[in-house]
Amino acid sequence: MSTTAFVFPGQGSQQIGMLSDLAAQETLIQHTFSEASDALGYDLWDQIQNGDAAQLNQTHITQPALLTAGVALWRLWVARGGMQPAYMAGHSLGEYTALACSGSLAFTDAVLLVEQRGRFMQSAVPAGTGGMAAIIGLDDALVIEACVEAAQSEVVEAVNFNSPGQIVIAGNSAAVERAMVLAKAKGAKRALPLPVSVPSHCALMRPAALQLAESLSGITLQVPGIPVVQNVTAGLESVPSTLKQNLVEQLYRPVLWTKSVEFLVSQGVTRTLECGPGKVLCGLNRRIDKNLSVGALGELASFETEFHAGAAS
Repeated sequence: MSTTAFVFPGQGSQQIGMLSDLAAQETLIQHTFSEASDALGYDLWDQIQNGDAAQLNQTHITQPALLTAGVALWRLWVARGGMQPAYMAGHSLGEYTALACSGSLAFTDAVLLVEQRGRFMQSAVPAGTGGMAAIIGLDDALVIEACVEAAQSEVVEAVNFNSPGQIVIAGNSAAVERAMVLAKAKGAKRALPLPVSVPSHCALMRPAALQLAESLSGITLQVPGIPVVQNVTAGLESVPSTLKQNLVEQLYRPVLWTKSVEFLVSQGVTRTLECGPGKVLCGLNRRIDKNLSVGALGELASFETEFHAGAAS
């Protein structure tokens, strides 16, 4: 019997029309979005179905949209009688979705918290002054070295260790550009600027982290009902105060995704299911461990396939 972990994607997986085929069959999807809309004060479902991509890509909209999508899919999985995973983990924003689905963070609290998180992140760095880039095909140590050499008096850091040979860097725009050039000189196959307005998980996010800590102080977290692997430690945490502190630090510390997946495998996980739109984590997870079985739940056909596979295992 396979041991399964549910994994929840971060920003970049959003798209106009996401979950529409599932919603046409299952009222629980739109019901979950209605709950989020009531909390936010605008129609989130209409935004992701009929809005424009530029608006959806604004981080204070992206974050509640992706979190709600993940929770809706999880609720549908549970309502259909799907097996309970042994673990959960989320990439960046996805960690909030994991905590909501594990019973640690109330859904409406989570929706409002990640909307605020998006606003805090955007206000911490003036538009156009920060950037992120993906460095492909270079060892971790050499990426870090390129960032140190490129920083000069600015900030540029390795912030997402996504899989072996795929690392994202973030910081001041000019420093990121310098680091891209240096990474190519050190042997990177590619250095690709990412279309984001906020340089997540680097030191520029410390002002946002202070604001996030204040918001979290008014929210009650419970011990997760399903163990959650956190980004900044790549390990299990259950004490609510520690969970909160790690969420704060996650804003300015790296996402240790490779180590998180390696930890899951060390705990006996043989299968990961991506609970959200897209299949970004499926690709990363297979690159981290080629023996992992991966699946995704974000479309009707793949949801049905994985549900029946889970029922049979």
